[in-house]
Amino acid sequence: NWKRIWVLALWFSICAGLFAWKFIQYRHRAVFDVMGYCVTTAKGAAETTKFNMAIILLPVCRNTITWLRSRTKLGVVVPFDDNINFHKVVAWGIAVGVGLHAGAHLTCDFPRLLHATDDEYEPMEQFFGEERPNNYWWFVKGTEGWTGVTMVVLMAIAYTLAQPWFRRNRLNLPKPIKKLTGFNAFWYSHHLFIIVYALFIVHGYYLYLSKKWYKKTTWMYLAVPMLLYACERLIRAFRSGYKSVKILKVAVYPGNVLSLHMSKPQGFKYTSGQYIFVNCADVSPFQWHPFSITSAPGDNYLSIHIRTLGDWTSQLKALFSKVCQPPSVNQSGLLRADIGKGENKPRLPKLLIDGPYGAPAQDYKKYDVLLLVGLGIGATPLISIVKDVLNNIKQQNEIEEGVKNKRKPFATKRAYFYWVTREQGSFEWFRGVMNEVAEYDRDGMIELHNYCTSVYEEGDARSALITMLQSLQHAKSGVDIVSGT
Repeated sequence: NWKRIWVLALWFSICAGLFAWKFIQYRHRAVFDVMGYCVTTAKGAAETTKFNMAIILLPVCRNTITWLRSRTKLGVVVPFDDNINFHKVVAWGIAVGVGLHAGAHLTCDFPRLLHATDDEYEPMEQFFGEERPNNYWWFVKGTEGWTGVTMVVLMAIAYTLAQPWFRRNRLNLPKPIKKLTGFNAFWYSHHLFIIVYALFIVHGYYLYLSKKWYKKTTWMYLAVPMLLYACERLIRAFRSGYKSVKILKVAVYPGNVLSLHMSKPQGFKYTSGQYIFVNCADVSPFQWHPFSITSAPGDNYLSIHIRTLGDWTSQLKALFSKVCQPPSVNQSGLLRADIGKGENKPRLPKLLIDGPYGAPAQDYKKYDVLLLVGLGIGATPLISIVKDVLNNIKQQNEIEEGVKNKRKPFATKRAYFYWVTREQGSFEWFRGVMNEVAEYDRDGMIELHNYCTSVYEEGDARSALITMLQSLQHAKSGVDIVSGT
């Protein structure tokens, strides 16, 4: 964990340094005589909050991170795969900073100023005016007050709904309250950050204790990260706007899994292990959700497998299920729609995609031996890698047969894929890929090990019958009775 340790150590050191710098600065100012250590704490916390509000945007600049991971050597020392975890750590840093800043001001600074003697207040006139604040409300109703309180309320809403208990609906709440939680609530509440940043800049300009523009540093901290993030959103908006994809095939599988095969947008290049964001305006015009790509770069289509877990995925599956029919002979899935030429084409929901984006698994080409371990639907990026290795095998076969191929061979010589799943029906999700491996991998480059954990282990009396049936069926037809492969 040395990469994580040095990044966190650097972040913590910067926060501590900024806090100490402002703390000491205000320790030697006239306001300290009236407000004491309350004002030094508030100002120290404010400085760390400015820094954290700036850097919290960087881990969610996905295009930048993908570019840095793919085109530079920084990945050797920077843990880019931990971008969301770092985003959460910085969020906790902001929560602590805001708590200290607001708490020190509201419970200590303002009361001490109200109770100060005339002699003590005299040095404060340049900041608060000759006419003394006469009550607590004077501070709250000012621009600095109402912007600060509003930000705290909006942040509290966003922080609360982002917690896993609310985001994943893990709590048994009354129905009216439960409707206000879930992924949709998290998504929309998180976009309150636009209002928060606007208020933060205003709050940082109308300061009580700093009157000169160059001492109002909030905008200096935020300028570059906000510009970078705005460019990211614009790129994503323009790019996804023309990346409307044509649906080629839809299949609904056991275990609530929806498989979508789409046309590749022009110029769309990706590496196995990467993921894309998908938007369906019929479900929500604003929401974009990430899914691993299950097709290989050499395939002439783009595919994803979506497990129905939340409200958005449930609605998407319901939309596509309406246009699907029971499969015909030799077709997999519970429901299916193959959109071919000359058919009565059903009206399909329109999809937009954005990506591809970098992921940890994309570096597989560097290694000559791959060990791939997937649990349930978590196997999706690994299936893409297995398909890419398989395409490489096909390419080698074509070269041996004298057919020219432009694809560069990669280092992988062996691949071991272990897939653990609870449901027998899960094997149908990627049955086509597994059968393709069995057909083309004559030299045994790829080993597939499938485990169905709802079946008792071999040797257990309760599994004796199924083991016997497996052996008989495999000897007779070469097909496994459990997985159908």
